Amino acid sequence: MPMPETAMKCGVTQSAVSVPDLVGNTPLLDLSAWAHRQGVSRHVRLLAKAEWFNPGGSVKARAAWEIIKDAEAAGELTPDKVLIDSSSGNTAISYAQLCAVKGFRVHLVMPANVSRERQVLVQAYGAKLIPSDPLEGSDGAIRKVWQLVAENSDLYYYADQYSNPSNWKAHYRTTGPEIWNQTSGQITHFVCGLGTTGTFVGTGRYLKEKDPHVQLLSVQPADELSVIEGLKHLPSSIVPRIYDDSVADANLWVDPDRSLEMTLALGQEQGLFVGLSAGGAMAMALDVARDLAEGTVVTLLPDDGSKYVSLGIFG
Repeated sequence: MPMPETAMKCGVTQSAVSVPDLVGNTPLLDLSAWAHRQGVSRHVRLLAKAEWFNPGGSVKARAAWEIIKDAEAAGELTPDKVLIDSSSGNTAISYAQLCAVKGFRVHLVMPANVSRERQVLVQAYGAKLIPSDPLEGSDGAIRKVWQLVAENSDLYYYADQYSNPSNWKAHYRTTGPEIWNQTSGQITHFVCGLGTTGTFVGTGRYLKEKDPHVQLLSVQPADELSVIEGLKHLPSSIVPRIYDDSVADANLWVDPDRSLEMTLALGQEQGLFVGLSAGGAMAMALDVARDLAEGTVVTLLPDDGSKYVSLGIFG
């Protein structure tokens, strides 16, 4: 895990850091040579943000930390309140880890069929896990939280990652500027999966402000029957309130089999052990890159594959 510039310089420790200090500043991987072997023009670069370098192992640390900080500053999250939210896993892990550092109690509603690794991790950080109907997916977890908050309004601070503007602002303030700086402003296309949509909306808004010609391309499962961990098919789901459909220049649709195929290929061909949503995003980014004569395509790999091992997809 990378150390902030304040912590390491020329191999000498400058100052101690806490877990939240490690959020953000993730590496941008250059996969251009691999992409050129996949039929991409030599004048096109393919780059990927390695978000598993965040605490908790995923991009969700960015939004979770912003939500916690903003709620505490506003007096909405206090020691006598319990943070509650729904999550398919990664945001739940980040809430649990970061609230453990801050001393806040956490209740997390997750579909009962999420991987065993995710369930163990949130409990390892001291959070209470509340299972929801596995057949209803992330939408069922959202409805379960609504019920619990309505019944215990005095107990809970509802973080509501799907509606909380701190979600997309985290990426406007960190992910977008990092990508812009790491590409020296040369990015031409940004390809990103949609879950809560905060990563795409926040990063996209920042990049468009820097250069209106940057193309913003969202990635979703091909249809309502296509299940890809971490991605949402918005036409058949509860659409997050923070989603702004004017941000995307185009919407790309990925098949679960293609997502799995790319997830495995990244491990076996590039040494990148990633989750399924990362595979879906990379598959679409590669398609975009193949259609270009020149340019710089950046995608985002939300997490590594460690939380999916029990699903048996890597065996």
